[in-house]
Amino acid sequence: MDIEVSGHVVQTDEQGYLLVLEDWSEEFAEKTAARDNVHLFDDHWGLILYFRDYYQASGSVPTMHTLVRTLGQQHGAHFQDEKTYGKFLYKLFPSDPVRALCKLAGLPKPPPDT
Repeated sequence: MDIEVSGHVVQTDEQGYLLVLEDWSEEFAEKTAARDNVHLFDDHWGLILYFRDYYQASGSVPTMHTLVRTLGQQHGAHFQDEKTYGKFLYKLFPSDPVRALCKLAGLPKPPPDT
């Protein structure tokens, strides 16, 4: 399943994950989100860029547990409770936050149960 970005074809696997990580761009994320019926707002972009930074620094993607424990602490008092932040993430990405963020951030598909 390929997608046209800035006049050239970007290759993805059958689920929409980039095959060449260097092909990622914000336009790729926007087109992928539109194809998946996700409207990107500031909260989405913050998480997408967090995933890219995390992957660049560690070579792996954050797990859901890591997301709720670290980012929840940074997003203010109303997200100090991990369950509340988890619900917030599922509100942004209803099917699976980690998988959706990996796809939008142009990262490899995460292993099961992340």
